Amino acid sequence: MNPALWVDVVLAVMLVGLAVAVLRARELFVSIMLFVAWGLLLALAWARLSAPDVALAEAALGAGLTGALLLGAARALGGTSTKGDAP
Repeated sequence: MNPALWVDVVLAVMLVGLAVAVLRARELFVSIMLFVAWGLLLALAWARLSAPDVALAEAALGAGLTGALLLGAARALGGTSTKGDAP
């Protein structure tokens, strides 16, 4: 089997696994960090698909800026609550 195909399969499995982990994370900070990691992996997937402009935009906006905004919002809200605490 082609090594490039193995890289693509592992990348796809990791993306799905991280997406599930983001949704199942109980702590807010952990969920945000997993979301940032998912965005960086998605940028790598776009780069593998020969779309460098989309990959750069995903890395900068999807992982970087959104992650920073989510961390700032979590800090403003206290950041210690879990997802199930809200009424």
